[in-house]
Amino acid sequence: MSLQALVFLVLSFIAIVSAILMITRANPVKSAIFLIINFLSLSIIYLTLNAQFIAIIQVLVYAGAIMVLFVFVIMLLNLQDEKKLSDKLDLRKVVALLFVLLVFGRIALGLGKSVSERFLKQAENSVEIGKVEFIGEKLFTNYILPFEITSLILIVAIVGSIVLAKRKFE
Repeated sequence: MSLQALVFLVLSFIAIVSAILMITRANPVKSAIFLIINFLSLSIIYLTLNAQFIAIIQVLVYAGAIMVLFVFVIMLLNLQDEKKLSDKLDLRKVVALLFVLLVFGRIALGLGKSVSERFLKQAENSVEIGKVEFIGEKLFTNYILPFEITSLILIVAIVGSIVLAKRKFE
C-alpha cells in the first residue's frame, strides 16, 4: 500500500468519525466543530486525489462561508437548555438504528468485494483534470446552460429573501 493510499484511508476514517460525532452531539457548537473537522479532512482527501480546485473551494466555501452561517444561526437561536433537545429511546429509533446498521453492513460488504488494487491507481490525466483551467474550460463550454440556470436560481432566491426580509421590517 502506498503512502497516498494510507493517507487517504486515515483521512476517510477521520471524516467518517467526525460526521458520526457531528450528528450525535447535543451541543450545536460541538457539532459545528466536528463539521469543520469533516470539511477539512475532505479537503485534504481532495488534495490526495489531485483535485486542487475542489479542495480550495471546499475550504473557502464550506469551511469558511457556510460555517460562519451555521455559527451565526446557532448563536441567533440561543439554545439555553440542551436537555430539551434530547429525546428518549423508543421503538421507532431502535428500528431506525437497526435499519442504518443493515444498510451500512450491506455497503461494507459491497465495498469489501469490490476493493482491489485497480481502485488505488490514479488516472493518467488526474493532475490535468484537477486544475482550474480545465474546470473553467469545461464549465463554460460543455456545461454553460446548467451553469446559467443555477445562477438564475440563485438570483431568484436572493431577491426572494430580500423581499421577505423587507416585508418583515415594514
